[in-house]
Amino acid sequence: MTTVFLEKIKSVLTTNLNLNPTIDEKNRIASVLIVIYGSEPKVLMTKKSQILKIHAGEIAFPGGKFESQDNNLLETALRESREEVNLSIRHEHVVGQLTPVTTLNSKFTIYPFVAVVRRLPRLKDNFEVETILNIPLLPLLHTMAPDSDPLHQSIQEMYTFTFGGHLIWGASARMLKQICDIFSKNNLL
Repeated sequence: MTTVFLEKIKSVLTTNLNLNPTIDEKNRIASVLIVIYGSEPKVLMTKKSQILKIHAGEIAFPGGKFESQDNNLLETALRESREEVNLSIRHEHVVGQLTPVTTLNSKFTIYPFVAVVRRLPRLKDNFEVETILNIPLLPLLHTMAPDSDPLHQSIQEMYTFTFGGHLIWGASARMLKQICDIFSKNNLL
């Protein structure tokens, strides 16, 4: 694969950005940054620290809840990425946005933004992150399977993905499923 393939990925994931959330009185608002990088495309994810009150030990994209000092949801995703893994992404590298997803237990509506970059700088995790994961994207997408955990079946479509003994499920898996669908539609899988 080459940087040409990364440009194709960038092209199919490019969308208009909705920086302001739809008001949802039932759920809290959050955003994440899905970072795809490299000529052999990888996606950046983290394993959340076990000390967290919610989502402890889960595999997720860098991100977090909207704070009052954030001007918009993209700022939230960029701020959280800096805080969690010391990653500064410029606005021009954010190419698109996926459909928001809602967590089932913690009641967040999460707005996923997508950034495509050639390479990542050296990353450093903070106390919220147990491990930084640099996951080969296409092999990850090929692991998609129905989520067989009956506790996860409270909505219609649930999927899992696996990488190196890690199980990705829930909101993160539903975001990856959206990428999988876009790639399939555009013959990239």
